[in-house]
Amino acid sequence: MKQPAVVRALASLVIVVSASACSKPPAADYPAAPVPFTDVHLSDAFWAPRLETARQVTIPHNLKLADDSKRVKNFELAQAALEGAKDGKFCSVYPFDDSDVFKVIEAASYSLATRPDAAAAKRMDTLIAKIAAAQEQDGYLYTARTIGGPPPQTWVGKQRWSHLYMSHELYNLGHLYEAAAAHYQATGKKNLLAVAVKSADLVAREFGPGRRTNPPGHEEIEVGLVKLYRVTGTRKYLDLAKFFIDARGRTDGRIPFEKDGKQELLYGEYSQDDKPFVEQTEAVGHAVRAGYLYAGAADVAALTGDKAYVAALEKIWADMVGKKLYITGGIGA
Repeated sequence: MKQPAVVRALASLVIVVSASACSKPPAADYPAAPVPFTDVHLSDAFWAPRLETARQVTIPHNLKLADDSKRVKNFELAQAALEGAKDGKFCSVYPFDDSDVFKVIEAASYSLATRPDAAAAKRMDTLIAKIAAAQEQDGYLYTARTIGGPPPQTWVGKQRWSHLYMSHELYNLGHLYEAAAAHYQATGKKNLLAVAVKSADLVAREFGPGRRTNPPGHEEIEVGLVKLYRVTGTRKYLDLAKFFIDARGRTDGRIPFEKDGKQELLYGEYSQDDKPFVEQTEAVGHAVRAGYLYAGAADVAALTGDKAYVAALEKIWADMVGKKLYITGGIGA
């Protein structure tokens, strides 16, 4: 089936950084099959030096920042709490700080794929071991809750999944899944992939038809679930990505949450949750959230052939490119 230009365009942005070298291909993949990134080697005068700068400077600097800002320490404190410690306190600022650790692992994994580095690989394994040790027995991973003590922000919510509008519980996991897919593709190791699968299986048990129907306030898990599907072949991850997208703008079965002192069901335009995705025609709201939603929807459309998604994406693409694109090519994300 020939995909519309917008789906090919949006999906290609994802293909660039998610080409699969997995041993177990999914039942369906992108119509335009990506070349495994491990088979691509750059030796030009423009990109190659920049990749080397990322390897030697940017990634090590970000790893140092993850330590200095106590983001890594949060995983150690979560492990201690699971082992019985009662005096832990989340020691960075925001509950989405977990995601920054996952992001740097993803970046380091892409670098390892193009330039093997035993010391860097060992450092990744050490960091992954801390993440695995912070994961609760049923797969839950969110250090802001596991550590206990006073929450870093009120929007963490009193119980699991109770304030998805702002908690970033599912947002964090999207970056975990992206990091796990990249690390597995780059190294063939399953240590982080096992953490991601355990987490995604929990989310699949908790969310879906007849279960919780609230989507994440901050999209991203949709993109991560698709990547997890592509490296494992497990269809329920793709189905769950589609479920979260379809849940936007719908109130069926939703648990109310508090917003500005009132009980609400929908998150509103800010989170692309004012109407069902297939009825959306404009790029609106928080640019980062929107970008993740549109990328995830393009993934799902490319993999399933959903024509309603394609129609919505065509309209959103036209609005974004025609009216809301910076001269630099950015959208404010």
